[in-house]
Amino acid sequence: MKRIVINVLALIGLFSLIGCAQKKEQKQPNIIFIMSDDHSTEAISAYGGRLAQQFPDLTPNIDRLAKEGTVMQNTFCTNAICGPSRAAILTGKFSHQNGFFKNESGGDFDGSQQTFPKLLQKAGYETAVIGKWHLGTAPTGFDYSKVMINHGGQGTYFNTIFLENGQDTVKETRFHSTRQVWEDAKKWLTKGRDQEKPFMLMYQFKAPHRPWEPDPQFQHVFDDVEIVEPETFNDTYEGKVAAGDTWMTIERNLNRKDLKVHPENIEDMTKKEIAAWYKYGNNNEEPWSPNDELKGQALKKWKYQKYMKEYLGCVKGVDHYIGEMLNYLDENGLAENTIVIYTSDQGFYLGEHGWFDKRMMYEEAYRMPFLIRYPGHISSNTVSKKLTMNVDFAPTLLDYAGVTVPSDIQGKSFRTVLEDDNAEWRDAVYYHYYEFPWWHHVRPHYGLRTDRYKLIHFYYNPEAAKNTWIDEDYELFDLENDPNELNNLYGKPGYEEITAKLKAKMDELQKEYKEDSREEMMKKTDVKIGRVYEHANYSNVKKK
Repeated sequence: MKRIVINVLALIGLFSLIGCAQKKEQKQPNIIFIMSDDHSTEAISAYGGRLAQQFPDLTPNIDRLAKEGTVMQNTFCTNAICGPSRAAILTGKFSHQNGFFKNESGGDFDGSQQTFPKLLQKAGYETAVIGKWHLGTAPTGFDYSKVMINHGGQGTYFNTIFLENGQDTVKETRFHSTRQVWEDAKKWLTKGRDQEKPFMLMYQFKAPHRPWEPDPQFQHVFDDVEIVEPETFNDTYEGKVAAGDTWMTIERNLNRKDLKVHPENIEDMTKKEIAAWYKYGNNNEEPWSPNDELKGQALKKWKYQKYMKEYLGCVKGVDHYIGEMLNYLDENGLAENTIVIYTSDQGFYLGEHGWFDKRMMYEEAYRMPFLIRYPGHISSNTVSKKLTMNVDFAPTLLDYAGVTVPSDIQGKSFRTVLEDDNAEWRDAVYYHYYEFPWWHHVRPHYGLRTDRYKLIHFYYNPEAAKNTWIDEDYELFDLENDPNELNNLYGKPGYEEITAKLKAKMDELQKEYKEDSREEMMKKTDVKIGRVYEHANYSNVKKK
């Protein structure tokens, strides 16, 4: 009898241990979603591009995520511009479905709609967003928010104005904005949240966005080096449909504010004259020079060096404060049960094709960095080449949090890919850019990318013919044989079959994503809706 009692007690203990183990296994993970603005994979050492070869230790803290997690090499944005990419990430829907399809004259984000932070809130998460927002309307779906609102919602590097919890307007004068975002994030993690709840923090930097003003401690890191130029630095755009018409060239369109060139007689100039001086280049004027001797290719090279050194200085700041976050998680026992993601709202041209900025569907702007760490669930030091999009981020995070993904979300969870790279997955990703002509005179286009080919359709040119659909303006690239996208194969003999297949796939995806109206596509480019910025009243700014 005594032995039976002991055995029963042992069984009860065993079942209790199993129950505890299951409970521990089912614990919802914390989520740190780190995002910068305009960070090209070329400027991340873990991606192994030309800059990584020159500077192997360019981004040691981001590289730590690569060593302790997975690098997604083929993650792409659905619309390569700041606000629309953020809207796609929040909603898991393409621009034409979430309603935020361009930055300029496209209105503000509809904050009443479903977003993944709201779904996490309902599932018991405490949520926060700190840093860059750039969506106009105040954040919704967050228990705490502190977001940049000055400079048209872009924020500034110094003396940044934030909107806190949709009500209080605060001007931060103590730190560079990159550090300020870290200070605010640390404060919320330490004192501002319910320590008993799982949390999701969107930790978002302005850097390395234009006009590239590094934190003083990183201002001079690259002063004594010459930054290597890309192979396509002097691209002639031969055979391309719209590349030669863009206003984002290193040579012509970097302005004096970008490169910190100041007028000698500034004290004698009016505010209007000063503004015109600094923005010269925005409207594709003749190239300016800091002196009479610097001209032609030498001038282009000088501008590139100046631009790149300050851009990379901003990158160093972002990487540093990612390191601060990773150290905080380690020191406070949070690392093991926290998903950490690093991404950017899109890529950026770092001299490739002679450009800066983004928008065009060529690889450097189209590809986004995406690195993810989740100890015990995602293998360390792994690489995936699966085709993913920013609309996939929301369902992936919901999946890991144990939240049912709503059927109207257009992206797909790639959790199965992260845990098994041999899992079946999609064979193509879709892209659509609408904004024209301001800022950089990039024609509207949509496109399709597979693991080997890319097909781009420049379907509309309002300057040439209003409300007129263009059937023939396509570009086709074989990425395996032409990774720099220099040789447009569209219409060339021998590519008829692959072109037909890609067009059929494009039609299929446009129907799947509910974007098959030519009139609606053109209308989104033509529409002019003012940016409201309901909270952009700085009359009661509190200074810190």
